[in-house]
Amino acid sequence: MTAIQQDHPAEQPHPSDQAHDHGHGHSHGHSHGHGPAAPVSARLRKIIAAVLIPFAVAVVAGLIVLWPGGTPDHKASGRSGLGFDQQTVAGRVVKVEEVNCADVNAQPQAPTEPGQDSTVQNGAPGQGGKKSVCEKATIEVTSGKDKGRTFPEIIQPNASRQFSAGQELKLAYAPKAPKDLQYSVSDVDRSMPMALLAGLFALAVVVVGRLRGVFALVALAISFGVLTLFILPAILQGSNPLVVAVVGGSAIMLLALYMCHGLTARTSVAVLGTLVSLLLIGVLGSLFIAWASLTGNTDDQTGLVHGLYPNIEIRGLLLAGVIIGSLGVLDDVTVTQTSAVWELRAADPAVSRRRLYGAAMRIGRDHIASVVNTLVLAYAGASLPLLLLFSIADTGVGTVATSEIVAEEIVRTLVGSIGLVASVPVTTALAVLVVSADRAPAADGGAERGADAGGAQAARTGRGGRGRRRRAKSR
Repeated sequence: MTAIQQDHPAEQPHPSDQAHDHGHGHSHGHSHGHGPAAPVSARLRKIIAAVLIPFAVAVVAGLIVLWPGGTPDHKASGRSGLGFDQQTVAGRVVKVEEVNCADVNAQPQAPTEPGQDSTVQNGAPGQGGKKSVCEKATIEVTSGKDKGRTFPEIIQPNASRQFSAGQELKLAYAPKAPKDLQYSVSDVDRSMPMALLAGLFALAVVVVGRLRGVFALVALAISFGVLTLFILPAILQGSNPLVVAVVGGSAIMLLALYMCHGLTARTSVAVLGTLVSLLLIGVLGSLFIAWASLTGNTDDQTGLVHGLYPNIEIRGLLLAGVIIGSLGVLDDVTVTQTSAVWELRAADPAVSRRRLYGAAMRIGRDHIASVVNTLVLAYAGASLPLLLLFSIADTGVGTVATSEIVAEEIVRTLVGSIGLVASVPVTTALAVLVVSADRAPAADGGAERGADAGGAQAARTGRGGRGRRRRAKSR
């Protein structure tokens, strides 16, 4: 029986090999033969729970207190005044034909591009006797009570939207208008390409991420639900946008991280790192938004919201946007750093805290460089039309940077980037403390010496294995 047990290779010792007299060699081989280090102790889990459970309770309480109740004003009145709540039906372009703009009483628009020839003046033929050519699209109603009804739509030659036969459309329906004017083209129907793109995204996430990818998609749906069911309605009802963003963002963070990465100490460390970074972003954002005298009312959309809902605190809305916008990238950074620390420790359980922190920070520095650049380019891409306008105006860099509309984006970008940069050392330090807290102070040197001795013992075991088996059989 002993001979059979000793047939196991030295690198994967069998539990019953404890009967063998080479105790030190066995103990070292056993500690390295079964994968990652043991999870953190019950004491550490209790400490983490003592921090996070009250926070989670506070988030739930915030959701209950701030949860929007009743019917928003724009829904109670039935109209928002924005044009998005008009009745719509489906439609399709039946055919498109060219017509003379003057014949259909169309008033061609003035040229909008340099070098574009004007072929018409006040609806009359332009220079050289040329006539302006418009397009007449025949639109068919394909849903609703007037299904099958058709009406014409005139398209100017320099209009930004052109139609083609068979194109699917969304039609606005005004029941109180004259019969000939009840239907008009509202927008192009993009349901099919958008649904296909969403399906490809979900497929890619599931194929690569497998079960983790499925959880990520569920977490994405939950995040969208919190945003649309809690954050936006609560702000519209007059709750402080900053408080709503903190409560809603924290709920998204807890649900998404624990659902995607499991209820583990590793995930809890990522949550703590994210919380510290969000706190820093909130403090810096409040300070510099107030110091720079940013109002947050810098575009038509914000002005329209403020006009419809004067009780909304626009500056708080700006800060709320900074926090929510930074949350998604923060999750990525903190989870990556925590995983890096755990994997480095699993690869070398004898590594000291200092060396573990240094190795993880080298990974984090690469991550910082790429994430900050990504964040800046994302904001620049969103504001590209604005940047083009400043470029056309040939305005100096200093004037552009200190104008409120650009300064708002700069503060948003830099405050978020500072939080991202700070999240790397903070999360790394927390992860190193947690993953190394169960080791005795003398374990570093002893473990390294044990590794050397264990390696030598494993080599001797490999050379002498056959001799021991022969002696066991003879006995």
